[in-house]
Amino acid sequence: MKSAAPGALNKFQTWQQTTFHALRWPHYRRYWMSQMLSLVGSWMQTTAQSYLVLELTHNNSAALGWVTVAQFTPSLLLSLFAGAVIDRMPRRRILLTTQITLMLTSLSLALTTHFGGVSLGLVMVLAFVAGTANAFDMPARQSMVADFVPREDVANAVALNSLSFNLSRTLGQAVFGVVAALGVSLLGGGNADNISRLAFPFYLNVVSFVVVLWVIATLPFPVRERGGHPAVLDDIREGLAYVRVTPSIRYTLMLLGLLSLTIINFNVIIPYFARAVYGLREGGFGALNAAFGGGAMVGALWQASRPNPLRNLRLGAVLLIVSAVVLAFVVNIWIAGVVLACCGFSMLTFLISANSSVQLTVPNALRGRVMSLYSLVLVGSAPLGALVSSNLIAQHGLFGPKWGLCVLAALGALTVLLLWRRIPRVLPGRK
Repeated sequence: MKSAAPGALNKFQTWQQTTFHALRWPHYRRYWMSQMLSLVGSWMQTTAQSYLVLELTHNNSAALGWVTVAQFTPSLLLSLFAGAVIDRMPRRRILLTTQITLMLTSLSLALTTHFGGVSLGLVMVLAFVAGTANAFDMPARQSMVADFVPREDVANAVALNSLSFNLSRTLGQAVFGVVAALGVSLLGGGNADNISRLAFPFYLNVVSFVVVLWVIATLPFPVRERGGHPAVLDDIREGLAYVRVTPSIRYTLMLLGLLSLTIINFNVIIPYFARAVYGLREGGFGALNAAFGGGAMVGALWQASRPNPLRNLRLGAVLLIVSAVVLAFVVNIWIAGVVLACCGFSMLTFLISANSSVQLTVPNALRGRVMSLYSLVLVGSAPLGALVSSNLIAQHGLFGPKWGLCVLAALGALTVLLLWRRIPRVLPGRK
């Protein structure tokens, strides 16, 4: 027994060093920690916004789908253009602009919810503005990983970015119920049904932006080499041509896009199941969302310690589909939480594998454009995916929640089968 303890300790230390390897670089560590703090507020807002939409519309899944359309349509329209801009302009300027815009949309949502001016139409407008900012913000943040870590740590940094995203997701969604309860006394006059209570998470999100703005303003972004200034359309064309002649990226993006159209729509599935199927209030609503985020966090931790991210690309996709089918038939909310954790784990395993494989293949000169195409495929397919999902799982629709989710899983399974042999198995330069 005594001899086993040092061995276990050594294994834990080895795992810790491998998993958090990229955090040894101080500039990346500083950025990573600020993003995690800010994202807690962002996930509180996302959860509160979904709850707000369902409360405004009496649990209308289509309304939730249309808000998602408004939020992600800008990425569909602007991502390719955004990539060319990101490769031309300083990252700092882009990120400061996008983060300030996102902070202002949060403030607008907080004030209108607090003082009774909020409506579904206003939520959609603000979602569209925030989505426009995110069309530039997401690929800029993804491509800046290589600014602060060497190439050998890029895969680990990508996984740690996903870890911070999902750790924040878990915390933000878990505390939503507590924050909304505080909002009842602080903003809702003690009335648990007063919609003003939902403004409190939005106010807290505004405060969280201050930290990340300060870090972005003071980080020493490296100067990037930029030769000449060809036309933006030529830049876009060059990025598309690279993806077209690089099968490993092309088929990875195809799988990512098709799964995003079908089964990767948990921003619609989870809120609707929580409210309409399980009939949960704020606390249970946040807890069910947090269960998914907790599983995603574990998936990000697991991926951070994997040397070859492509090994789990297929595994993550298959586990995601199986977990979704199981969720469709679960009636107990505690078991549903466990299954959603499995969904989160498998989705992050797949997404980190896809992101890392693209990041480790693309040259630095094309990174912004290719990552903007990645964002276009992942986020730009969300509008159509949200509409498909919200209609298939609607209680009064053709299939209903249970069989509608099964149809989504079946479509995802067909996608995986069609692309199975074309998905890359090793990174460039590895055997």
